[in-house]
Amino acid sequence: MRNLFLLLSLCSLSAYAQFPMGGPPSGNRPPAAIPGTANDNAPRGNGKITGTLVDSTSSKPVEFATVALIDPKTKKPIDGTTTDDKGRFTLSKLANGEYRVQFTFIGYRVKEVGPVTIQRGADINLGNVTISPDIRTLQEVTVTGQAAMVEEKVDRIVYNAEKDITNRGGDATDVMRKVPMLSVDLDGNVSLRGSQNVLVLINNKPSTIVASSVADALKQIPADMIKSVEVITSPSAKYDAEGSAGIINIITKKNTLQGATLNVDAGVGNRGANLGLNGSLRTGKMGFNLGGFGRANYNVRGAFENEQRTQQRGIPTTTLQTSNTLNRGLFGQYNLSWDYDISKNSALTASLRFGLRNGNTFQDNLLTRTFTNNALSFVGSRDVNIDDFSRTVDANVSYTRTYKPQQEFTASGQYSRNNRTNNFIADILNGTDYETITSRQKNDNRSYNQETTIQLDYQTPIKSNQQLEYGAKGIFRQVQSNFKYLFTNGNNDNFQEDQRRPANVLDYDQNITSAYASYTYSTKNKYTVKAGARYEYTFINAAFQREVGGAPLDIPDYGNLVPSINISKTLKKGKTLKLAYNRRLQRPGIQFLNPNVNAANSLNITEGNPLLRPELTDNFEFSTSGSIKAFYVNATLFARLTSNSITSVRDTITQSAGNVANPVLQQAIRTTYLNIGQENAYGANIFANATLFSKWQIGGGFDVYNAFLTNNSPNPIYRASNSGWVVSGRLFTNLTVKNGWGVSGFVFARGRQVQLQGEQGGFAFYSFGVKKDFNNKRGSFGLAGENFLNNPFRVRSEFTSPILSQNSVTSLYNAGVRFNFSYRFGKMSFDQPRRRRSVTNDDVKDGEGGGDGGGQQQQAPAQGRPRN
Repeated sequence: MRNLFLLLSLCSLSAYAQFPMGGPPSGNRPPAAIPGTANDNAPRGNGKITGTLVDSTSSKPVEFATVALIDPKTKKPIDGTTTDDKGRFTLSKLANGEYRVQFTFIGYRVKEVGPVTIQRGADINLGNVTISPDIRTLQEVTVTGQAAMVEEKVDRIVYNAEKDITNRGGDATDVMRKVPMLSVDLDGNVSLRGSQNVLVLINNKPSTIVASSVADALKQIPADMIKSVEVITSPSAKYDAEGSAGIINIITKKNTLQGATLNVDAGVGNRGANLGLNGSLRTGKMGFNLGGFGRANYNVRGAFENEQRTQQRGIPTTTLQTSNTLNRGLFGQYNLSWDYDISKNSALTASLRFGLRNGNTFQDNLLTRTFTNNALSFVGSRDVNIDDFSRTVDANVSYTRTYKPQQEFTASGQYSRNNRTNNFIADILNGTDYETITSRQKNDNRSYNQETTIQLDYQTPIKSNQQLEYGAKGIFRQVQSNFKYLFTNGNNDNFQEDQRRPANVLDYDQNITSAYASYTYSTKNKYTVKAGARYEYTFINAAFQREVGGAPLDIPDYGNLVPSINISKTLKKGKTLKLAYNRRLQRPGIQFLNPNVNAANSLNITEGNPLLRPELTDNFEFSTSGSIKAFYVNATLFARLTSNSITSVRDTITQSAGNVANPVLQQAIRTTYLNIGQENAYGANIFANATLFSKWQIGGGFDVYNAFLTNNSPNPIYRASNSGWVVSGRLFTNLTVKNGWGVSGFVFARGRQVQLQGEQGGFAFYSFGVKKDFNNKRGSFGLAGENFLNNPFRVRSEFTSPILSQNSVTSLYNAGVRFNFSYRFGKMSFDQPRRRRSVTNDDVKDGEGGGDGGGQQQQAPAQGRPRN
C-alpha cells in the first residue's frame, strides 16, 4: 500500500507537470502581451522592424524572448512582441520616428539596439542581434575568468580538476584534497567545513558505489576522469533534504563531439598503477560512449601503536598494541552511455555503469600486551586478513522536453544495486614463538543495497525576471546485512558457527516520497532571491530474521519540511553579498545501522546501532566576494546547528582474547553510534585565486571553526561535552611554460579534529608534478610525486571517557612517485551539447571514519555499508 501511495502521488504530479497553468505549452501560442506597453494607443504607420535574436555564446536562436519598442524621450515601451521558435521577430505598422528596441529574457542581460529611424514606411532589418547571458539570473557564469583552477558561482564553488596536472594517475581522493572547504582524512573520508554529513553525487546522480562507502567509492574513480568538483553549501529545495553540511557533485569528462575517438590513459608508480580506455562514437542525432578504467594499489604500507586503559572489576588495566599493515586493492569502473535527440526540443538519454572494488588489508603480528596492576597478565598475537569486495550496477534513463529557454520538463528513472562482502580471518598465534597458529576466527558479512528511483521535474519562467521550479520523487530502497561468526581450533579450514555470537540477518526497507517547489526572483536593483520548500516523508520497515534481545525493531515513520532561502546582491565592480539559510536532515547509513560486530582486533571492536534516528541541521551562511587587484577573494561566515546528531561513542565490553578454545576474558573498547544532544559549528572560510601573466595560476585559503558537542544522555558513560578550534588550509599553483610544458604544486594541512570523547590528530599532504603536451595536443606525458619527504607520516589521536582512555599513533608510508601517459586517437568535430537532467538521490549520512584507535584506520572502516 505504501509503495502504491507513492506511485499514485508521482503520477498525479506528472500529469500536472506536463500541462501546467491550464494547458500544454506550444510554440504556436500568440505572443504574450508585454506588461507596461501601450500597444493599442501606439501611433500607427506602415514602417516595420525585423531581425533575429541569437545567444552571444552559442549563436543559437533565443526563442520566446520579449521585444519592446521604446520611446527614447519617455524611455517607456509603446509596442512589443516576442521572438518565435527560430528567434525571429517583427514589429509592424510603425509610425515615422526614432525608436530604441529592447530585448529581455530570463537568464540574459537586457539588450538595447538603437536609435532606429523609421522614415516613409521604411522596412528595417536589424539582422542577427546578440544577447549575452546574465550571471545574476543564470547563477552559472564564472566570475574569475577562463582557465581558473578554482571558480566561484552564485550557489557553488567549482574546482577544475582537469587543469591540475598533479592529479594525473591518482584517484578521486587525491582530487578532493584540493577542493576549497573540503578535507579528506587518512581513510579517505570527506568533510565539508568539518562535517562528514555530506551528499556526494556523480554527474548530478546518486550511485550505490557512493552509498556503500564514500571513501571506497573515491578510490574507484580515476582522477583523469574528473572534469570538475562542485561544492554546494546551501542547496535549494530542488535537491533532496539529505546532506547536513552540503552537496559535493563530481563532474566527469564527457564527449560531445561528432565522429569517433579513443582515449588511452596510463600511469605507473611505486604504490599504484592505472589504465583507462574511453571510446566515443557520435553521428547525427545519436551518440555512444564506452569506457573502462582500472586502478591497482600495492605496496601501501603502514603501522600503528595503541595504548588503552580501562577498569575491570575495579582493577586498572592497561593494554598496548602494535602492528604493521599492508593494503592493496583493485578498483574498476566501466560505463556505457547513449543519447538520442528525438527532436529539436526533446531528448532521451540512458546509461549503464558497473563498478568493482577488491580491497585487502593485512595486519602482521598484531601484538597485544595487557598489564593488570602494572604486572604483565596477558600476551597475544594474531595475523589478520580483511577482505572488502563490492560490485555495483547503475542503470539510468531520462527524457527531457524543452518548450522554450528555461521551460523544461524531465522524467527520470534509475535502478541501482550494490553487493558487498566484508569479511576477516584472524590467525591466533602462539604467545611464545608468534608463528604457530593455535586457532582461527572468521567473520562473514554479506550485504546488499538496492534502490529504484522515479523523479519528475518541471521549470518555467514567469515574465523576464522570475522562475518557478517544482517536482516530485520516490525512492524505494531495500537493504540487507547477513552476518555470522565462525571459529576453528588449530590451523585448518573446518570452521563452525560460534554459538556465543549467533548469526543473524538485518532487513531494512526505506521508502521516501517527496515534493518541492522553488521560486527565483531578480530585481532591477540587482537583488536575486531564491526561496523554496521541500517535504519528505520516510516509511521504514526494519526487522531481524532472528529477534535480538527478545524485542523486534519498531522504528516509526517520519516526515520533514525543509525550507531554504538564498539572497544575493550584486554591487559595483563585480562584488557580491550573499545570505542563505536552509534546513537539512541526515538519515543514518547502513554502516551506522549494521549490528555486525567487527572484531578483527578483539580488543577494539565496532558495532552499529539499528535504532538510530535522523539528525536535523539548520545552516546559516553570509558571504562576500570580489576582486582585490589581480586576486579574486571569497570570504564566508557560517553557523551549523545540529540536533539529534549521529556521533560515534566508546564504551567497554567483555571480550574473549587469545586461543578460541581457551579464551581469556578482557575488557575491550567498543565503538558504536548514538543520537547525541547537540553538535554546533561556528566559523569562517576564505579563499583567493588569480591568474598572473596569463600563464601562472595561484590560489589557496583556510578554514577555521569552533566545534561544540554535548550529549544529554542519562547514562554517565556517554554523557560528555567537548569543544575546540579546528583549522585547515591549502595552497596550489599551476604554471604553463613554453613548448607545452607545465608544472603544478599543492599542499594541504589540517589541525586536530574535535570529537565528543576526544580528538583526532592533524595531518598534511603535498604534491608536485611536471607535464609535457605533444605538439599536436593529442597526448601528454608527465611525472608527479606526493609526500616524497615524509616517510612515514604520523597521526596521533586521543579519546577519553569516565571508564576508558585511548591513545593511538598511526604511521603511513605514503611517499609516492608515478609516471603518466595519455593519448587520443581519432578525429572529432565540435557539436554543441544539449543540457541533460537526471536522477539525484541526496539522502544518506556517510561514514565518520577514523580515530577509533587500535588500528581501526587500517582495518575495514566501513562495515558492509550500502546506503540505508
